[in-house]
Amino acid sequence: MQHGPAVRRRKLGAELRALRAGSGLTSGQAARQLGWHQSKVSRIETGTSGVKPADVERLLDAYGVEDQELRQLLVVLAGSEGNGRHHWWHAYRGVLPPAYRDFISLESGASGMRTLETSVVPGLLQTPDYARAVTRAAVDGLEESKLDALVEVRLARQDVLRSDPPLRLSAVLDEAVLRREVGGPEVMARQLCRLREAATLPQVRLQVLPFAAGAHIGVTGPFVIFSFPNTTDLDVVVLDHLTSSLYLERKEDLQAYTEAFNALQFHALSPEDSLDYIAGIADGA
Repeated sequence: MQHGPAVRRRKLGAELRALRAGSGLTSGQAARQLGWHQSKVSRIETGTSGVKPADVERLLDAYGVEDQELRQLLVVLAGSEGNGRHHWWHAYRGVLPPAYRDFISLESGASGMRTLETSVVPGLLQTPDYARAVTRAAVDGLEESKLDALVEVRLARQDVLRSDPPLRLSAVLDEAVLRREVGGPEVMARQLCRLREAATLPQVRLQVLPFAAGAHIGVTGPFVIFSFPNTTDLDVVVLDHLTSSLYLERKEDLQAYTEAFNALQFHALSPEDSLDYIAGIADGA
């Protein structure tokens, strides 16, 4: 288990090492071509030190990498946009914990997201009022200005579902998510309506795991699996805790959580039946 930044550095370094090897260059040759010490290339490839986005661009040029999606992804993992501008969430660094910033960074670069939620609606599908109620409950004594900022961040994150191409979201929601009244009846009613609307989007697959399904493999808690374009080597599982997040990136962990998610999808209602189920709860059935 590692925290987000360490995982990103290691994954980025491993990918750059593979690209260098594929180009036929040794680390020494790459370093000389860029006017660096060989130790700099080695530190980057082993993930022991960070790397600036501009240096990632130079390495990719040296290795002859022309795939724009792959280039953009690796630059995102380095922590900034390929055009040199900061990510939008950097404006909120004063209120966002580092672990949350790292989560958003991964989310922004991912092509797919699979998530099990056992308590609350996924952040990408929350209404403003629901997001405010959840945030206020999660962070005790939060100043109103910081609460506003955190809600803004939550809503801005949802742009990944409208990007080109959009993030593909597959979500399995325990029935408790739909039954737990967050923010009062009116807020919850609008949130259930929002879920029904989101479920009709082609990039969103929403399934409900009803109480009738009994105990399931997800009872130990929610998790997220991020997938990235062009390579599975960068995929990562995120486990949320009260004060931090843990990132699992070993192949054994990824396989275990992927199998768990597939099992949850199998036992959950179909997307069509899930829509009807949500509608029934919304109507008070």
